[in-house]
Amino acid sequence: MPERQWTDVGSVEELKQTQLQEILCGKTRLALTYRNGTFSAISGVCNHVGGPLGKGRLDGDYVVCPWHYWKFHCETGKGEAGYEQDQVPVYSTKIENDRLYVDFTSATKRTKQPHQPHPLARPVIRRPGPVRVVGISTTAMTADHPRYSTSDALLGVALDYARTTLKLETQRIQLRDLTFRPCEGFYSKAAQACTWPCSITQMDSTDQLDQVYEAIVHWADVILVSTPIRWGNASSLYFKMVERMNCIQNQETIANKHLLKNKVAAFIIMGGQDNVQGVAGQLMTFWAEVGCQFPQFPFIAHSRG
Repeated sequence: MPERQWTDVGSVEELKQTQLQEILCGKTRLALTYRNGTFSAISGVCNHVGGPLGKGRLDGDYVVCPWHYWKFHCETGKGEAGYEQDQVPVYSTKIENDRLYVDFTSATKRTKQPHQPHPLARPVIRRPGPVRVVGISTTAMTADHPRYSTSDALLGVALDYARTTLKLETQRIQLRDLTFRPCEGFYSKAAQACTWPCSITQMDSTDQLDQVYEAIVHWADVILVSTPIRWGNASSLYFKMVERMNCIQNQETIANKHLLKNKVAAFIIMGGQDNVQGVAGQLMTFWAEVGCQFPQFPFIAHSRG
């Protein structure tokens, strides 16, 4: 056994004021917790992509990484239930003369238990069958509102035509009916880029944008987006959705994976004389960036005057 090397990391009175904090000692990063009158120290480096555990938060006995919310027990370093073998190093601590000491030679081994991939991370395989069209309505207008939503209505006409006349498979998604979080910038916190699927989707089972991911990546051949124009731009729900698609585009740059291969995008843009062409250009630019192709005359603009 190596000789213990105790390092003074600070005043007990000062350190116990914070339940969870990051402690840097040379090149070693600790996540130091103070709970029920006891200090505990685990590695401050998350097993996932190296997130700073000491800058996270406590959830009961678990330290929650601020980058992607992986959890490790504050005393044992073990992962949450089901991932106990996913373990970060643990360090011994002691108190002498109102100072806290950590023995860096006592570090246990770091072990990484593979986490089951999210169902959306499966290979993209196009099953046989007719062309499939997903219509995504991005209007924020309340359902059955007295005011008539023209973008919603024309999307219905288009999907009905595709299903009844062209004999295609169709699916409709109303963004207003889904509960999903806005992009929280995890791509700027992780070491490389966004994960696929989005980190929020992986860590929050109540986030319903997985329905959009499933439809556009694994199901549809045609992605038909409808939007009203609000102050010269597409709807707020449209932007809330596409900001969460950075994870699709990032797969091109970091993994050479083309998630939207051989898919066509088209648009229904409804409004008066308020920047129809500008909105169309923005939509085409974004969907081209994530790998979609476009038919001739790929958008319909309608003005009621």
